[in-house]
Amino acid sequence: MNENENTDWRFKVANREALIGCGLALINFIWWFGFAYGMGSKPVEEYSYIFGLPDWFFYSCVVGFLLITALVIFVVTFFFKDVPFDEEEELR
Repeated sequence: MNENENTDWRFKVANREALIGCGLALINFIWWFGFAYGMGSKPVEEYSYIFGLPDWFFYSCVVGFLLITALVIFVVTFFFKDVPFDEEEELR
């Protein structure tokens, strides 16, 4: 038997979901970094404000949080599966 035949199917699911989670973390970091350093690197006198917050902070932290929260809910709802943790006699 090769190694793939002995591997529990739940490991494939867990690895796929871990990669999706890493992708979401990377998207979050790129969003945050792009707005925080892209818009936040200009002099303070040139900042625009939204709800009393500098625009770079509002877009990187407030909008970024809402966007990533929505993405995580979407991904968990449509791409993650319930995996039983019980021991199984027969591998799938």
